[in-house]
Amino acid sequence: MKRTPVGLVVAVTGGAAGIGKEIARQLAEAGARVCIGDLSGKAAREAAAQLPGTVHGCELDVTDARSFHDFLATTEALLGPVDVLVNNAGVMWVGPFDLEPEAATARMLAVNLHGVIRGVRLAAPAMRARGNGHIITIASLAAKLSPAGEATYAATKHGVLGYLTGVREELRGSGVRLTAIMPGVVDTELAAGTATGSAPLLQPADVARAVLDAIERPRFEVTLPAQVGLLLRLAGVLPQRLRDAVLRRTVPNQVAAVAGSPVRREYEKRALGDAGS
Repeated sequence: MKRTPVGLVVAVTGGAAGIGKEIARQLAEAGARVCIGDLSGKAAREAAAQLPGTVHGCELDVTDARSFHDFLATTEALLGPVDVLVNNAGVMWVGPFDLEPEAATARMLAVNLHGVIRGVRLAAPAMRARGNGHIITIASLAAKLSPAGEATYAATKHGVLGYLTGVREELRGSGVRLTAIMPGVVDTELAAGTATGSAPLLQPADVARAVLDAIERPRFEVTLPAQVGLLLRLAGVLPQRLRDAVLRRTVPNQVAAVAGSPVRREYEKRALGDAGS
């Protein structure tokens, strides 16, 4: 039987714009009660006011344990126990591995990997105690691939998938579900200036629909587009030389794509501050 989002309490990190905001929109339209968290509480509240249904906005720094705890506690105080946590917050620096600033490396690890670990660690125990809950993490196809120019970003997403795989086994039989959604390049600020390779450019709405579908029909791994997941499974059985040849024809070289890109550097300045340069 399909599970319905109607009445579910959902907390979404990084929800003031892009994928997170669209996830909140589609969930609210489907009848869920949503709280979005963002580094800018003002932006989160403004975004919530623009969305239909029951949506609240709160300040959230996923790199700070107290902030994340307070976000979940506020969500529960406003709406009730959290049924679904959507780990969406993320940042990305793109460029040659040996030119990546130390601060950018640290920021990606703190937000993309430790932020997810922190969210799972804070949300899952209460869900397990109730015998029900769902944690959905927006990872990336970089959890399965590693494009040139995204070495550290891919490392964080590989780490996310590895972490969720281990925790999933620990939670087996508890009623708590885990899902890793792995989209290709999505038309958001985070992907500004990057290339899509052979895959089509996705929209935030594509990822949001995948979140709703995962709530209705829970499963662990979701790749977007779906055919890329099949390609990766097929490539995985090839000898290394053939696998490399296939992936070089399909996976973009982001070092070349973003070289000299002002739109890319503008995003990194906004998202990473001094860490982006």
